[in-house]
Amino acid sequence: MKTLSTIALIACLTSGLTRAQDSTASLTLAKTIPLPNVEGRIDHMAADVAGQRLFVAALGNNTIEVVDLKAGKVIQSLPGFAEPQGIAYVPEWDRLFVANGNDGTCRMLDGHSFKTISKIELGSDADNVRYDAAAKKIYVGYGDGALAAIDARTGQKTADIKLAGHPESFRLATASPNLFVNVPKASHIAVVDRDQGKVTATWPLTEAKANFPMSLDEANHRLFVGCRNPDTVLVYDTASGKLVTSLPLAGDTDDLFYDANSKRLYVSCGAGVIEVIQPTNAGHYAKIQTLPTAAGARTSYFIPELKLLCLAVPHRNGQPAGIRVFKTP
Repeated sequence: MKTLSTIALIACLTSGLTRAQDSTASLTLAKTIPLPNVEGRIDHMAADVAGQRLFVAALGNNTIEVVDLKAGKVIQSLPGFAEPQGIAYVPEWDRLFVANGNDGTCRMLDGHSFKTISKIELGSDADNVRYDAAAKKIYVGYGDGALAAIDARTGQKTADIKLAGHPESFRLATASPNLFVNVPKASHIAVVDRDQGKVTATWPLTEAKANFPMSLDEANHRLFVGCRNPDTVLVYDTASGKLVTSLPLAGDTDDLFYDANSKRLYVSCGAGVIEVIQPTNAGHYAKIQTLPTAAGARTSYFIPELKLLCLAVPHRNGQPAGIRVFKTP
């Protein structure tokens, strides 16, 4: 039978461990960077890690905002876009790719002069953009159901991959040719073989619909899918395509990111919170932090090399537009 002193010692150690875990679990606000001339909806972001620049697709403003993360200010506002939605930066050639929802183009810009080098006509609703660093290709989701593959050096479209509906977020595996795509209209996740240029499998949604954001934990064979009907994160096994578990979310999520270093999932929700989720044991996940943010702040961008999570806050009801920069553990 434990003595009272032993029990007290265990309680003290447990309490100290809990406090240590709590402190390392927290996202902490490092700075807020004003976007003084930005109105309307703010969509996705990309980063030049070496230059510590954040590129913000200010959809409602028809601009790209170039933010100096170190100095904490906007250094350039680039006009003339047509509802910019997706964006990606390619460091090898200092190129910026911007997908425009209104005119259906993907524009390739010089990363410092920001002059347009080429304009790829995709048809309609050019949306999410991802860079395949190994293959040196840009992928852009667009139209009623397609992914365009673009040579990241020349800006030439090299292939089209057909889908069953407009693609939302998608993620590229690095250890295989697989590319996972959210297709809300079809209520499924499409698995694309990039080498074959076609869909090889579809995983139906059963517990929730309206699947928009997505992230990948490749090392542990997990795919995280954010849904809005109801507000849920679904966890899939990428080896089997089976649903592992699900967890309720706050409303209106549009971005989620997996941090392989801390093994945490960051989910930005337009309802005005960031949810932080972590695995507890095999097949189980738990929320370890719900951080209040701002109404409509649903897009974010995680920069693992800098340990920063950047949250876009729109101008709404007296709330100024800006980027809230959080330090991650």
